[in-house]
Amino acid sequence: MSTAIWVVVALVVVAVLAAAGYLALTRSRTARLRRRFGPEYDRVLERQGGRAAAERELRSREQRHEELELRELDPRRREEYREQWVRVQERFVDAPEAAVEQADQLVTVVMGERGYPARGFEEKVAHLSVEHGRTMDHYRRAHAISGKATTQEASTEDLRQAMVHYRALFEELLAPHGEAHHGKGEEHTAEPTADGEHAGRHAAAPTGPAAGHRGDERTMRS
Repeated sequence: MSTAIWVVVALVVVAVLAAAGYLALTRSRTARLRRRFGPEYDRVLERQGGRAAAERELRSREQRHEELELRELDPRRREEYREQWVRVQERFVDAPEAAVEQADQLVTVVMGERGYPARGFEEKVAHLSVEHGRTMDHYRRAHAISGKATTQEASTEDLRQAMVHYRALFEELLAPHGEAHHGKGEEHTAEPTADGEHAGRHAAAPTGPAAGHRGDERTMRS
């Protein structure tokens, strides 16, 4: 074969190898983002209308997340917040709407102390989703019910579910680094069952003072 043909063959081989490498890279990136963001990946994919745009959004979240100065809570503060949570749940019996509002406020306070932005729901979700992507569905549902509660459209059962959803994120925010369920299989995708317990073990079995209140959901059902 002539030199020209060999050049063409070489260029074709290089192009094929480059395409294969690019495909492998994009597949690896997609798999990583899916692991990291969990159900939030699919939500962003649906909203953006395409994988490339969705992954640009998620990588942008990662970049902005790196700029945060996040910090862990010391053990004393964790116990104080858990005690506050118990008091909020105890209030649910007499004032469910107020308890849900306080639960939202308490979660926001913990976010702020951890170093997350504490204003703007979508902004909070964007930053939280990088490390707590599998809990964002809980947070979104709780937020939606809170909105219904402000217009008196939420039933007592709705409000109880909001407390369960808020607690899932609350416990994860309190967990020491490495103990949150970010990226660990499907533990955090479990839905609340009809009686408010979780099929997953994270929200159903908190540690610390709250663990002594196995009547948490039972109190809300009283």
